[in-house]
Amino acid sequence: MVYRQIKEVRWIASSKRDLKKIPKAVQRDVGQALYAAQCGTEYPDVKSLSGFGGRSVLKIATDFVGDTWRTVYTVQFSDTIYVLHAFQKKSKKGIATPKQELDLIHQN
Repeated sequence: MVYRQIKEVRWIASSKRDLKKIPKAVQRDVGQALYAAQCGTEYPDVKSLSGFGGRSVLKIATDFVGDTWRTVYTVQFSDTIYVLHAFQKKSKKGIATPKQELDLIHQN
């Protein structure tokens, strides 16, 4: 039997605090997606975040009670997952991530 080492999760800036403000059902989805990433697989709700060069930065997009929530992380490093940002997408136009949120992600 082959055992994989589960990757460590590190929270950057206020990402963990921000996630704790999100509804529990969304937190559960994010937790499942991050656990999948820790195990080397990808959760169905995960997509690449455009503007970051391929699949180096990923987003978990979750809809809950008419709102959209996003958590952004990177698996670019072999042994650690870095959670960069968690937020409510407030823009009602299109699916694009708002510029101010992208700026925060770039800072991290």
